[in-house]
Amino acid sequence: MTGQVRTVDGRVAGRRGQATRQKLLDCLSEMLSSSPYRDVKVIDVARKAGTSPATFYQYFPDVEGAVLELAEEMATHGAALTELLEGRSWVGKAGWQTAQELVDGFLEFWRKHDAILRVVDLGAAEGDKRFYKIRMKILNAVTNSLTDSIAELQSKGRVDKDVNPAAVAGALVAMLASVASHQKGFTSWGVKQAELKPNLALLVYLGVTERKPTR
Repeated sequence: MTGQVRTVDGRVAGRRGQATRQKLLDCLSEMLSSSPYRDVKVIDVARKAGTSPATFYQYFPDVEGAVLELAEEMATHGAALTELLEGRSWVGKAGWQTAQELVDGFLEFWRKHDAILRVVDLGAAEGDKRFYKIRMKILNAVTNSLTDSIAELQSKGRVDKDVNPAAVAGALVAMLASVASHQKGFTSWGVKQAELKPNLALLVYLGVTERKPTR
């Protein structure tokens, strides 16, 4: 951890304090992977980190405050999703490759950050603007890039002029997010993970280009 890290009362934390704070966050992250968010208590996080609740409260106002720290950090990693679209073609075989890599990267991001994303989705659904902004920060990383891609195709006459690029991009990203958060559920429908990716990529490609992919 770099830069100035402050305690709840505004003091600058030293190197040892920063390490303790990070350990608390790491333990909280691990607990969210195996326990419902509402069941995670300060005393349990502190005990797992080998410290006291009083120490936890030096760095975070409550569990929710610590979760927001994890969510903000996760959202910064979400910016990398734009790299899946930067300078990429949506024409021909290259376009089909772009669609597949976008889907693959999106699903992988959700799997990697599944625990904290579940909490973010819960908070956003309950109307907490802090969690909503974090969720939108992640989705916007892809939506804005996808909007530009569709608009470019439209300007070249490859996409119908009546299409609203932002509406299509937003719908596709919302679909990706919904599917990504429900990956395990597809097995109950008899859909294997290996089958999910190409079929989801097909929907994305059709949505962006209005054409069947060249494989």
